Amino acid sequence: MDVLKELFEQHFHSPVGRVQPLQGELGGSGRKIIRLASEQFSAIGILYDVREENVAFLEFSRHFRRHGLPVPEIYAEDLGHGAYLEEDLGDTTLFEFLSKNRAGENIAPEAVEAYRKVVAVLPRFQIEADRDLNYRVCYPRSSFDRQSMAWDLNYFKYYFLRLAAIPFNEQALEDDFARLTKFLLSADRNYFLYRDFQSRNVMLRDGQPFFLDYQGGRRGALQYDIASLLYDGKADLPPELRQQLLDRYLGTLAGFIKLEREVFMQHYYAYVYVRIMQALGAYGFRGFYEHKAHFLQSVPYALKSLRWLHHNVKLPIPLPTLLDAFKSMLGSEKLQSLACESENLTVRILSFSFHRGLPTDETGHGGGFVFDARSLPNPGREERFKTLTGKDAPVIDYLNQQESVRQFLASVMSLVEASVSNYQRRGFKSLTVSFGCTTGQHRSVYLAEQLASRLRGRNGVDVVVRHRDLEDFGE
Repeated sequence: MDVLKELFEQHFHSPVGRVQPLQGELGGSGRKIIRLASEQFSAIGILYDVREENVAFLEFSRHFRRHGLPVPEIYAEDLGHGAYLEEDLGDTTLFEFLSKNRAGENIAPEAVEAYRKVVAVLPRFQIEADRDLNYRVCYPRSSFDRQSMAWDLNYFKYYFLRLAAIPFNEQALEDDFARLTKFLLSADRNYFLYRDFQSRNVMLRDGQPFFLDYQGGRRGALQYDIASLLYDGKADLPPELRQQLLDRYLGTLAGFIKLEREVFMQHYYAYVYVRIMQALGAYGFRGFYEHKAHFLQSVPYALKSLRWLHHNVKLPIPLPTLLDAFKSMLGSEKLQSLACESENLTVRILSFSFHRGLPTDETGHGGGFVFDARSLPNPGREERFKTLTGKDAPVIDYLNQQESVRQFLASVMSLVEASVSNYQRRGFKSLTVSFGCTTGQHRSVYLAEQLASRLRGRNGVDVVVRHRDLEDFGE
């Protein structure tokens, strides 16, 4: 952490006033992602000990910015300590924006428009930025080649099929993998492949998309990245929207290269399949093997995509054993039970005034946490804060600067996140966290908003915030 503070202060010539971890145990990469802020500036700090990936991300970021692509500016780096500082792009991912602007299959026009913008930028990464990219820094491979595909397919076989107890003939499955790999390699692969082009790696700021997490980029086929976005697990895009966005992508792509749509589509669904298998391998490794249950909550969405593909797509090559494995997955009671368990945990976060009593339990579940914030410094005692609330920037800045508040909040985060993880593993559906102070105006509201910010975007968690006693202050 100290190295990030040093980088921040050297770059901005301003002391760090606030430190906010942005990613807990949910991350699959092992990176520590931290927001650092002063009164005037904000940046995102990364701590990660895989030097090769750090080098790739930094090199790619600078290259993409030279080409005018919307990626974060790199402010400072210390590769010896696995640290770098980048532009703060805010808190709204494309996935979060989609989640807030949909009701089941009905997706609001503004979310559709955000996706349309994203797919229109993709060809610029794949073609414009490819021309003079330094592929020597790619890690672990410079191409999505036979070796890369073998890693993904075996990941799926050993960490998903095996651990989900799906029966298969190993030699026959290997024969199918060989046919599939040969077919995938027959596509034109002389383009930049982003590798993890999905909704959680796109930030939206002022309605415009910005892109992250391309450190695994390499040469590859055009089909892979658009398949990654359109068949992105819990984003669960309806088939009609997938087709509209694919058409939008292909229309934009035709402005960059001479595009033969039939040739593109010949390989497209094979790449959809291999991307879904890669994702399932990751879900199996994190969920079945590492016992992080929230990763398994994405499995039902992958099964839904496989079911649609089974009914609507016929590949131009025979893959009998692999397709039989997919059918067994769709009929597996073990995997179907994951679908039953995939309903999110709802965390209700409340603020209140002790003068008006404890909040009533509206869920019927009872229990939860009640934290008393009256021991913390009270902004309400200062005239400048009397008409403000814990949602207003001056109050937030004041409380952020208090060491006792930071310690209190860190303890709360630790307790609540441990309970959230435990509740998810045990299949619980509701948790209530309440913060009380004297008036329910400043400290309790601030703490509730900070916890909500921490939990939003966490897989398998819905966050509902209510400030019970703000009605008297204009809310």
